[in-house]
Amino acid sequence: MKVLVTGSAGHLGEALVRTLRANGIDAVGIDIVASPFTDHIGSIAQKDFVKGCFEGVTAVLHAATLHKPHVVTHSFQDFIDTNITGTLNLLSAAVEFGVASFVFTSTTSVFGDALIPPAGSPAAWIDESVVPIPKNIYGVTKAAAEDLCQLFHRKHGLPVVVLRTSRFFPEEDDQRRMRESYADDNLKVIEYLYRRVDLEDAVSAHLAAVEKAGRIGFGKYIISATTPFSVSDLGRLRTDAPAVVEELFPRYVQLFGSRGWKMIPQIDRIYVNTKARTELGWEPHYDFGRMLDRLSAGESIRSPMAVLVGSKGYHAEQFEDGPYPV
Repeated sequence: MKVLVTGSAGHLGEALVRTLRANGIDAVGIDIVASPFTDHIGSIAQKDFVKGCFEGVTAVLHAATLHKPHVVTHSFQDFIDTNITGTLNLLSAAVEFGVASFVFTSTTSVFGDALIPPAGSPAAWIDESVVPIPKNIYGVTKAAAEDLCQLFHRKHGLPVVVLRTSRFFPEEDDQRRMRESYADDNLKVIEYLYRRVDLEDAVSAHLAAVEKAGRIGFGKYIISATTPFSVSDLGRLRTDAPAVVEELFPRYVQLFGSRGWKMIPQIDRIYVNTKARTELGWEPHYDFGRMLDRLSAGESIRSPMAVLVGSKGYHAEQFEDGPYPV
């Protein structure tokens, strides 16, 4: 097997290349940025460059993208070139070279306005049945790329799996209000309740998708830590999240309190990974309970892979409102 990994200088791309090579698999990385995990430097928006990277490739892990933090600093055309044209070039080359499986890294951001229920409504239960309502160019271009993936499966029989990943970046929160109100680790641990996945688990989901793509044909899956909540919790999560969490994890109160941490007052959406666990055979290891175990043991909340990859950042400069100009 020879696997082409796009975005190999990024968080997920580096972790994918590291894991594949550690498992004895030939992994070829491409990115616009040089790195120890990048074999070909260039833009996926350039068709000839992409084709030149496909010799002998049997599987593609397409993680390269412009992200939400780039919305203000990059033009709509930049997003279209990278997220749509780049994906089109990769899909076309995959068909031409007879690739056996194609995994596209999408994002839960495609759900957009579907994530925030009206005031007074229960928290949103976000599974694959929810219809996306993208709210910015990032979400629009990722949703369009997902549609391209489905088109290439339908027209050419290319086995494609789309993974809508939740947050796995180690950087600070993109909202100034949250950065000022909560310690960074405090926020990240809370997010394992409803919208975060560890980098190591994101990698294992991609490897499971490569393995199952041929059998699945085409599928979309939410990749997030397993939530402890059920549909019956949604009403109270919107009004009194600390009480719901305390019922499920009484020990969190002491663990948070000893660090000066606090629970967020309400949770507005829950990402549900049931379909990915069932159909991909994916078994994420990191969730809120595991985080509490690690806190109790004095361990890092980050997996060994997340620590190894570290923080990449999205911009070389700082902005008036913090690390993100959004």
